[in-house]
Amino acid sequence: MGMFDWVRSSYDLGPQLTDVECQTKDIEEYGIGGTMTQYWISPDGYLYVIDYTKTQDLKMYEPGDPEYNEERSWLNFEWIPNGNHGKIRVHALTKYIEIHTSAWGGSWETWPRARIHFKNGKVQDHELITHQTS
Repeated sequence: MGMFDWVRSSYDLGPQLTDVECQTKDIEEYGIGGTMTQYWISPDGYLYVIDYTKTQDLKMYEPGDPEYNEERSWLNFEWIPNGNHGKIRVHALTKYIEIHTSAWGGSWETWPRARIHFKNGKVQDHELITHQTS
């Protein structure tokens, strides 16, 4: 099945795909479908990648620490926010991708999806592939 990436679009892709959490397996080129990276499409159509690198520090717990759990020795760590802020940058993608909403209660046939054409990180065109029927 592979992993995916998250996409949130403030660019108008229609009411079912704008300002909602979406997924795609089409952005990354690594053959696994995605790397669980977060992307944002701005209102003017630019694709940004959201980078949280170096925003948290890893704290390891040792036996004797109050947080240490003997039954889950491989989970004796915690990510601690360190005050650094993430960064966003334009992702200069040139290709077609397909996104779909990540939360859908309807049938597969009516799952809201869009095919988006990016050139140098900017939306050139898009089409809705499916939509919920009333």
